[in-house]
Amino acid sequence: MPADRDQDDGARAARAPGRSRRAVITSFALGAGAAGLGVAASLIASARADRRAADRPRAPAVIGGRNAPRRLKMVTTWPKNFPGLGTGAVRFARRIEEMSGGAIAVTVYAAGELVPALQAFDAVSQGKADMYHGAEYYWQGRSLAFNFFAAVPMGLLARELEAWVRFGGGQELWDELAARFSIKPMLAGNTGPQMGGWFKRPIRSLADFQGLRMRIPGLGGEVIKRMGGTPVTKAGGELFQALDQGNIDATEWVGPWNDMAFALHTIADYYYYPGFHEPGTGLSCGINLGVWNALDEAERAVIANAAAAETAVMHAEFEHENALALQRLLRIPRITIAPFPDDVQAAMARISAEVLEEVASRDPFTRRVYESFLAARERAMAWGRISDEAFARARRLARRAAEG
Repeated sequence: MPADRDQDDGARAARAPGRSRRAVITSFALGAGAAGLGVAASLIASARADRRAADRPRAPAVIGGRNAPRRLKMVTTWPKNFPGLGTGAVRFARRIEEMSGGAIAVTVYAAGELVPALQAFDAVSQGKADMYHGAEYYWQGRSLAFNFFAAVPMGLLARELEAWVRFGGGQELWDELAARFSIKPMLAGNTGPQMGGWFKRPIRSLADFQGLRMRIPGLGGEVIKRMGGTPVTKAGGELFQALDQGNIDATEWVGPWNDMAFALHTIADYYYYPGFHEPGTGLSCGINLGVWNALDEAERAVIANAAAAETAVMHAEFEHENALALQRLLRIPRITIAPFPDDVQAAMARISAEVLEEVASRDPFTRRVYESFLAARERAMAWGRISDEAFARARRLARRAAEG
């Protein structure tokens, strides 16, 4: 019938790209007589209803059939609002809420607000908190294998760590390890390469490490111990006072940006590199396994994707801010920024290899993690020699040539 054909034509017009709602209504009204006018009136009413709905406040998105948001507590190992680390944890929590449309709300508790910094793991494991944001080497008292998922001496750069965890079997091993403590782990940040640390007196040779009291966590501390020093474990918020009062002679923290935020440059004059112990430190989110298992597929995807996004964003932020902070440090005449002497770097490399081999011999599972990690490092080094390293050398040569 003619009216039916007219309505079919109007429906095709409604689907045509680039047609406004008003144009579609006009097409119906002109071509369909009384029937078309009825459809037009219906569309106008629908448009008005849409506008009224848009003006009403929106309720949180519904995930898994729930109307109320799921509320999670996240504890961190970082001081409140600390640049990069603390603010990254807050940004991660906010991203979860935004990506879920408000269906998941995460409250962040900085170190000491709910539990002390180094008790975050136990709080999540025992169900006192739902999730943590920290660095896995803080949990080496539970298993030395945790170190490999943050940083180990002479280990992996940031991009190499991500490659291993995401594609080289690292995540599966990490899941197996953390499940023993009722935790689901994932990468949720990276600081990039770190510095060797701030020292109150110059390091001219390996002999200067004899009796040196240095704050340094994880397996890096074991390397310093075998070099003749005394490793000390302290949370970040304690470093300034400990160094200022002489309780320690040196401390590593992260890099120029974070170190200046703690004002470490005001009480120590010597800043050494490279950070042999943390070449690309991965930060992590650990979620209580019972909480994780109770999440539906969409909720898990939101958290996992928010963590992946934070890993990339934090790394970029550290690269940018460290470069700016280094420029500021270079303008302070009394501060010496220098590489560790060659004999010190050689000892660090040799002892690091010994420490990792000994760690791997502790138990069969740690051996599996070590062998997977080592294979990933060998692949990364082979590719790096003809990719990043080769380009960095070429870029330096080009700059020298341009400078004449």
